[in-house]
Order: sequence, then structure tokens, then C-alpha cells
Amino acid sequence: MGRDGQRKLEERVETAAAAALTRQRFVSAVDVLAGIGWLDGNLIKHWKQGRLDHLEAAIQTNPARIGSALRLLSTWATAKGLDPVETEYVSQTPARAPLRFSASGDAERERLYRTHWISPKLSPAKRDRIVEKAERPPELVVIQPLDAWSCHRCGGSGDLLIMEDPGPSCLACAGLGELVFLPAGDARATRRAKAKSGVYAVVVRFSRARKRYERKGLVVEPDALRDATD
Repeated sequence: MGRDGQRKLEERVETAAAAALTRQRFVSAVDVLAGIGWLDGNLIKHWKQGRLDHLEAAIQTNPARIGSALRLLSTWATAKGLDPVETEYVSQTPARAPLRFSASGDAERERLYRTHWISPKLSPAKRDRIVEKAERPPELVVIQPLDAWSCHRCGGSGDLLIMEDPGPSCLACAGLGELVFLPAGDARATRRAKAKSGVYAVVVRFSRARKRYERKGLVVEPDALRDATD
């Protein structure tokens, strides 16, 4: 990369990093790569769902430029006095497998991706909340399908499915077969069920009219449902 190209990339990284820091009081490599237009939000979702081998498969540039952007972010954040906190990323699947960022799997490159840079101006309580939120595993999502489908594992079907890399899976094959449905509408019951269920998933259904997925409820453990609705 030439000097002009390096300077332009530095400006783009710093602008994206500053915007993320202002918005959420911390910044990560994923924030910056999305902010400069190299990462599409839908592909980030696919990666979190374990449908991509690594995040770099979704990044719209070459590995050398990605490495430059990661180093520029680290240099900028260090100069700003931001506090580095390494965060574990796990998949949005029942297995909660660790997510891989780079094609190479290089330990230093993975560390740069995992690091969240946090504002030192935050109170200890706010800092703890940010760290706790960053480390919280993403909610599992299951889908109420609109059309006929079959499980890629057993060939069965049902009212709910969860997406995996090879295709849709029934909840039984995904290890969620014991969960029961709690429709949306009762906020108190939803909060209690989530708190009491060791495993739960958000249920969504695609709205053709609104062109988006809409939340329809939860699937939770049977005991949690009984406790929440008593």
C-alpha cells in the first residue's frame, strides 16, 4: 500500500473508531471494519451463527489491508489512552463454540480482533456493565418458518427451526427439543422465564409485509415456563 493509501486508510479507521466510541463508549475491530464499509451486517450475523469458518471470509478486501486496519486501530486507541479488554466471542448456536476471526488463525491477529477498547472516563460500574455485556453470549434465535422445510440432519420438520451452516435443523437435533414456547405479549412472564431458564432462545418469524424478522416469543425450559406463568 502506498503512502497516500495508508494515510487514507488511517483517516477512515480513525473516523469509524471515533464514531463507535462516541456511540457506545468502546470500540472493537468489528465496529471499525463495519464502519469503513468492509463488513456487511448480514455477513456478521452469518459468522456469529457459525455459518462462516472465519470472519475474514466476509471482509471485502485483502488480508494485508485488514492487518493494516487492525494495527491502525490499536495505535489510535493506545494514543487516546483507551483501556484494552480482551473479549471472548462465541457462536450464536447451542454449542457456543469459540468464533474464529482470521483466515490464518495467527494468535496476535486474533487478539487484535478480540480486543475491545474502552473509554477510561467511565465509572467502574459503567465499565463493568460494558465488559459484562460484551462477554455475554449472544441470544439463540429460532425461526417460525413460513414455508415447508426439512431438517438437514434427520429429514424431519416442525413448527420451529434453527439455522446451521449445512441448513435448517429441527430443535431436537440441535439439542433444544425439550424447550417449550412462550408467546410474546406478557413482559413480566417473559422476563421471569428468561431469568429462570438455563437455556432459552428467541423465536422470530419473517414478515413479508415489513420485510424483516419480528419477535414472536421465547422457547424456554418447561419448569421456567411454569414458574413464570403461575
